[in-house]
Amino acid sequence: MDCIFCKIVNGEIPSKKIYEDEKVIAFMDINPSIDGHVLLVPKKHYTDYKELDDEIILHMNIIKKEIADRLMEKLKVKAITFSMNYGDSQIVKHVHLHLLPNLIIKSKPEMTVDEVYNIIKPEN
Repeated sequence: MDCIFCKIVNGEIPSKKIYEDEKVIAFMDINPSIDGHVLLVPKKHYTDYKELDDEIILHMNIIKKEIADRLMEKLKVKAITFSMNYGDSQIVKHVHLHLLPNLIIKSKPEMTVDEVYNIIKPEN
């Protein structure tokens, strides 16, 4: 399969991971729309959201809340937008959820992906 997100999941392409468990991975978008733009991706390849079962939907929502809280706290923002594209607007045909801190207040990134990652990365 030639899916960029599957390659990230399999470690074939490096990423700035901020969360990972047996079902999902979250990493910094390499072409962010806003500071802190994170993608939450199921590890199993699903082409679109209609293929998701209730278990993965619930799991993604639980993890989404954890990541959103971290983004808002660490980046000191008061707003976050969640977005999932479908159909022709879905550039990568692997289900993924965008977490976009402060999207309403700001309109473009002010920091590099590395700068934001160093602020929000897990505290190992």
